[in-house]
Amino acid sequence: MSTTPTNPVNILMVDDQPSKLLSYEVMLGELGENLVKATSGREALELLLKMDVAVVLMDVSMPELDGFELAEMIRQHPRFQKTAIIFISAVHLTDLDRLKGYQRGAVDYISVPIIPELLRAKVSVFAELHRRAQQLQALNHELRRLSHSLMTAQDEERRRIARELHDGLGQDLTAAKMMLGALIQPQQSPEAKDQAVREANVMMDHAIQQVRTMSHLLHPPLLDEMGLLSALRWHVEGFTKRSCIETTLDVPREFPRLGPELETAIFKIVQESLTNVFRHAEAQKAKVKVEEQDGRVFVCIADNGKGIARRLEELQAGSYGIGIIGIKQRVEELGGQLAFRNTAPGTAVEVTIPAKNARGQSVVGRL
Repeated sequence: MSTTPTNPVNILMVDDQPSKLLSYEVMLGELGENLVKATSGREALELLLKMDVAVVLMDVSMPELDGFELAEMIRQHPRFQKTAIIFISAVHLTDLDRLKGYQRGAVDYISVPIIPELLRAKVSVFAELHRRAQQLQALNHELRRLSHSLMTAQDEERRRIARELHDGLGQDLTAAKMMLGALIQPQQSPEAKDQAVREANVMMDHAIQQVRTMSHLLHPPLLDEMGLLSALRWHVEGFTKRSCIETTLDVPREFPRLGPELETAIFKIVQESLTNVFRHAEAQKAKVKVEEQDGRVFVCIADNGKGIARRLEELQAGSYGIGIIGIKQRVEELGGQLAFRNTAPGTAVEVTIPAKNARGQSVVGRL
């Protein structure tokens, strides 16, 4: 027994005899597609201009416009150059007749008496091809949107880093240079030179701290040197101070070291998820939980904020931005699963990733 497609396509049936249209409707009804009827070629053209049609099923012999003429007119329109056209003929067609039909855009023929199973099989094939083409078009559109979002995010990140370098590090280095320049001025008193040295030293310490902070946010050295737990603890503590969102880390006291690729992916997932909490959740509390069971690593980032829309919870295309795209891609590359849940109040981001193929040395990390 066939199942109804989740996104039915339009099947246009064209015949000047209503009884034949009714019989086609009965034969094709179980496919679950949208069946549209037209009793003339002109009516068919009007319907084609109003809707997207996957398959046109038409009689060869019709008054005013016969099937050959109608097919030729359909093919002349840019929108319908790839629309599947199936001819139905009650008379025997010669090879020349079939060639004429193919030249005018037919993709298949069905002879009378019609075998229902054959008709359903042919229509369903072309309907499914059209559905796949629609899905591919939607995916291409989504890919272009995500590509644009990625470029925009990269440009924003470059601007942010440039601004921090100019306004923070650049200003400190400029001030330090001015202080050091004062040391070579002959009219400066020893006290003034000592003051300049002290101030330059403060500026250089500040500049070094900024470089370390930027380096840690991009890729914390702790992740490579001490492992995932130390890096997560450092990031959660820093996130709490920067965001004023009370954030806790829940990890078993004994937790194995994982492969570098997996540890980096988990850290980035937590980092991006907490960034989303800060930007969108309007939360006061957040919790990061990481555990390993039966060869799989489970990660959950939960907050008590306003929750998420159903489209995002179902991960529908177009409902999320570049940050979630990055999380989703990392999870999929490692063969894992990603889920979003409304927890009333708040949101939970849940990630499950196989650990057995990415496990590093059997080292135990401790908080």
